[in-house]
Amino acid sequence: MLEILTYPDERLKQLSAEVTLFDAELQQFLADLEETMRAGPGGVGIAAPQVGRFQRIALVDVSSKPKIEQHGFLALINPEIVEYNGFVKGREGCMSVPDFTGNVMRAETITLEYRDAQGEKQTIKTGGFEARAIQHEMDHLDGLLFLDRLVSRRNDLFRRKVYQSKE
Repeated sequence: MLEILTYPDERLKQLSAEVTLFDAELQQFLADLEETMRAGPGGVGIAAPQVGRFQRIALVDVSSKPKIEQHGFLALINPEIVEYNGFVKGREGCMSVPDFTGNVMRAETITLEYRDAQGEKQTIKTGGFEARAIQHEMDHLDGLLFLDRLVSRRNDLFRRKVYQSKE
């Protein structure tokens, strides 16, 4: 389990560098990052900067949510959105902001290019909750939190009612 940085830790505002080396150390980090994501309550995504590693790495897995379109477990390395369509407002939470959720506008559908854990180039098209989760995690790579994208700080930030870890 890796330690998760929490707001207002200034390190969460850092830009992350591209990954250039796909080696055994990276594979171990991905495994540790996945374990950390799965230990969090409702964790469907995590980005490397959330654990103090400032590289363009994010994991997303929304397969625990029934009946939604999804691609299963995704290790997104150097991800880039190359096309997006539509915008929709939705509620988001974050392991780095454990006490709050908020309403954020995100692209409804995206086309994403990225490298997988072996460094192979991949392209996917996705929408709905999976697209939202990917965009949320990608924001971490640019030093942004969902707090930076709230529709309205006055009306769209909510204290989390229940927050329990899976211990």
